Amino acid sequence: MKVIPAIDLMNGKAVRLYKGDKNNKKEYGDPLKIAKDFSKYVDLIHIVDLDGAFEGEPKNLQTIKKIIEETDVKVEVGGGYRTYDSIKKAYDIGVSYVIIGTAAFDLNFLEKVTSSFSNVTISLDVENGKLKTKGWLEESDIDVIEAFKTFKKYTKRFIYTDTKRDGTLEGVSQNIKRFWNDEEFVYAGGVTNKKDLKILENIGFKGAIMGKALYEGKANIEELVEE
Repeated sequence: MKVIPAIDLMNGKAVRLYKGDKNNKKEYGDPLKIAKDFSKYVDLIHIVDLDGAFEGEPKNLQTIKKIIEETDVKVEVGGGYRTYDSIKKAYDIGVSYVIIGTAAFDLNFLEKVTSSFSNVTISLDVENGKLKTKGWLEESDIDVIEAFKTFKKYTKRFIYTDTKRDGTLEGVSQNIKRFWNDEEFVYAGGVTNKKDLKILENIGFKGAIMGKALYEGKANIEELVEE
């Protein structure tokens, strides 16, 4: 089980939202400093360009580039990557994994980018078994399992986000049933402690994204990584 600390960017600052609500945020300061602190313990950081997610195109590439240049960690990044050019720019600056959500529903586009770039990751943003799109602003009737059956033809890496638990510190759901095989699945949403990590490992997740619990002192990344 890999612990993946998260940095959410808005207006160049590290923030955390409550259930994805941009009007309910808390700022945590300089993302570069935070990334350097995380880099002492992990080899991968999860970055979300919240401005990009809401506006439909990445807005914080320079900040992400600086993090990559000044730390030794790999970076996975999502938030507004809905065009070929935006994905190319991310890989050009050294991003290891580009995460796409809404754009994945265009299968012609999905085939093009997964053929051109390795490690494209699809974000399955889930609420009550259905997917949410466009920065979680829109609900859909799309069943997560059916979507996965389509998407797995194009990539083997996914992030499963429980949008109702994201930023809540409420812990993870124990009701998730594994529906994938050897694909790499990473979980996000409400991860708070070692117990949550064990639950996710038992389900079959390979990694867990942690944000607010680390920022609020509910969990210590050094201790989690050591264990």
